[in-house]
Amino acid sequence: MAVGARSGHDGPEKRADGAFGDDTTGGDVTGDEQAQPPGGTPGEGDDEAAGGSGEGPKKQRSFWKELPLLVGIALVLALLIKTFLVQAFSIPSESMMNTLQKGDRVLVDKLTPWFGSEPERGEVVVFHDPGGWLEGQETPKPNVVQKFLSFIGLMPSAEEKDLIKRVIAVGGDTVSCKEGGKVVLNGVALDESAYLAPGAVPCQDSFGPIKVPKDRIWVMGDNRQNSLDSRFHQQLPGGGTVSNDEVVGRAVVIAWPVTRWATLPVPDVFDQPALNKALGAAPLGAAGLAGALPIVLWRRKKQAARHTAE
Repeated sequence: MAVGARSGHDGPEKRADGAFGDDTTGGDVTGDEQAQPPGGTPGEGDDEAAGGSGEGPKKQRSFWKELPLLVGIALVLALLIKTFLVQAFSIPSESMMNTLQKGDRVLVDKLTPWFGSEPERGEVVVFHDPGGWLEGQETPKPNVVQKFLSFIGLMPSAEEKDLIKRVIAVGGDTVSCKEGGKVVLNGVALDESAYLAPGAVPCQDSFGPIKVPKDRIWVMGDNRQNSLDSRFHQQLPGGGTVSNDEVVGRAVVIAWPVTRWATLPVPDVFDQPALNKALGAAPLGAAGLAGALPIVLWRRKKQAARHTAE
């Protein structure tokens, strides 16, 4: 068998670098190129090449050095989420039974208010004390760790004086109730059996009719016999209503305990078109008056001109 056919010799051709074989590349190795060693795979021998050049592989940063950075990023993200997106709140009383039980943790949507969303009828909302609602009631005193976790949103706030109720009426609505009867909203008697606590009377004392001012809401607890809501603060500024600016956000889900996990949708009773008729009547009447005014003025002007001509 003939060997070394390229050189015309009877033995393996000797290359310039002293190696034997006929696997020459046909050119010099330059830049990033590296010849593949016999029997090897691309990349083998990298360590030797690096060692020969005097530059070793970059040393990975220690996990313990990176840990503070990771913790810092996590805390910043948690704070941003709590401030702008979602915050956890703990239910301290039985005023919203059976929708919410004492000790439940709810997640409150804080994002949509940033885009101009306002509270709507039927929503369960968390709001700051408008002033005097929680007067005299003590709040728990958490330790330093609980305060920190609450500050970044990883734990429900225990110090802030916030309340949670259901929105019954919004700005422009008229709400009333007769003792032992149903709540009447814009002339419609509400069937609240879907969310009221079993055996609860919609209202044990009469109130209203009350016209809710613009940009304010009228709120009531689902456990009507055990809820100090708008009905009991009519003597305060606002007449028992809460400013939209005081609303932290809408409670959207029960997150804890897991056995109680559930969403908090708006009950169907608040989707009745009849509830909006009373609101639509006033703007419609105003529009009719505005449209009729030019006609009346034109007729009067015409009559005045006729009298002048006579």
